[in-house]
Amino acid sequence: MNVSWALLAVVLVLTVATYECRPRGRILGGQDSKAEVRPYMASIQQNGIHQCGGVLIADKWVLSAAHCATNSSNSSLNVMLGAISLSKPEKYKIVVKVLREIPHPLYNSTIKHHDLLLLELSEKVTLSPAVNPLPFQNENIDISAGKRCLVAGWGQMRLTGKKPDTLQELWVPLISRDVCNRRNYYDNEITERAGRTHGDSGGPLVCDGIAVAIVQGGFRKCGNPTKPDFMSKDTFFSLYSDNCLHS
Repeated sequence: MNVSWALLAVVLVLTVATYECRPRGRILGGQDSKAEVRPYMASIQQNGIHQCGGVLIADKWVLSAAHCATNSSNSSLNVMLGAISLSKPEKYKIVVKVLREIPHPLYNSTIKHHDLLLLELSEKVTLSPAVNPLPFQNENIDISAGKRCLVAGWGQMRLTGKKPDTLQELWVPLISRDVCNRRNYYDNEITERAGRTHGDSGGPLVCDGIAVAIVQGGFRKCGNPTKPDFMSKDTFFSLYSDNCLHS
């Protein structure tokens, strides 16, 4: 486990909030994505049913949220890559079995500290126009408030609606942790290492073509303007190892 987590070291975690309203970390008010535009997106599935999003970070590794893990020594998860539609045939779509689920060693399931999960695939995937890793943040750089970044996923489109078959995407403006901590928002409930999350998405927050966070969720009652959605912003330093990524 320690060797695998040499792939990523979480050195700074801030809270990034968005003004967009998405129930339980799902995409609400988004639009259909286009083929080959988000080749890093992964659908984490169990028994053929979409459970969480994820992001391909290397040809044998997917990053997601630790609350998406099955907590089983023998993983029953599969990862679908190269998909826009979860059900329709597509040229580059592949499904790969998960060999290992590796939650962050400091993950706390109660308060969602270090809510990160590495999935080792059973085989290296063949890269294509629709299957390609996404770079992740490898410098200690904060993201300025007001910046618009992208989230994507197969989560429900309406508060009481079914999850879509087509990948949804949405551009969201960010607000700072200090603003989110004000009394009319979360009144200092947002910590340095995690927020009060209820999400089940696991997909990336993408700013300028780089993954800077893993989506966790937001306030349960969507539609409340004083409770914006938020994500745990994880700034990564890459600690690549020839024995891991390139083996």
